[in-house]
Amino acid sequence: MDPSACGCRFPLLTVLPILVLPVLILAVCLSTEPSGAQQATGKIDFEGTQVGSAPPGFSPGLTGKGSSPAWKVVDDPTAPAGAKVVAETSGDRTDYRFPLLVLDGSELRDIQVTVAFKSVSGRVDQAAGLVVRLRDFDNYYVVRANALEGNVRLYKVVGGKRSQFAGKDVPVPSGRWETLGLQVQDDRLEVRFNGEVLFEARDRTFMDAGKIGLWTKADSVTYFDDLRVEPLSKSAN
Repeated sequence: MDPSACGCRFPLLTVLPILVLPVLILAVCLSTEPSGAQQATGKIDFEGTQVGSAPPGFSPGLTGKGSSPAWKVVDDPTAPAGAKVVAETSGDRTDYRFPLLVLDGSELRDIQVTVAFKSVSGRVDQAAGLVVRLRDFDNYYVVRANALEGNVRLYKVVGGKRSQFAGKDVPVPSGRWETLGLQVQDDRLEVRFNGEVLFEARDRTFMDAGKIGLWTKADSVTYFDDLRVEPLSKSAN
């Protein structure tokens, strides 16, 4: 076809690449969009959230009894990753009450997770915990540091019932920022406190990918910041 016959000022071979190029660019962008699991890895802080609001990208939950969790962003200028941190603020003293804050899109199996925490208050308990391989709010692994008891313990929660299978006594000061870490690969779980390996254990109760999250107990007011999530293998669902 003669381009001049349709009133075209440019040959069709010149026009077609101009039309096709934006489509190709759009296709490349869509194909490289990160998955939910990829978006839930790396360093996570709460600097973009208004004080008093629940942090976006997380879902609250509860194991046990008592009132619903009240997770909110609060201000602490001493925090390691900016002044905004997250805490469960209800103050409910129900003993068998474990509030969770689960990171959306974090379906991972073999993973290393660390978080900075500061125990602020609590008469029944002063606990800070990390959850991995969570199936639901009644089935998961959790490592927790306790400022009142002075220890770090590793639990599995099965059907809502918590059972300890490893732990170590270690000072956990109140009012000071510390770090808690948990690495899980296959059936091996390694616990770190302030960067040092405390202990390791093996368990095969939860061998599939699951979500990660933060955890407290009863009336614990614990500040969390600088959550870091690192996959150890290509295990994201």
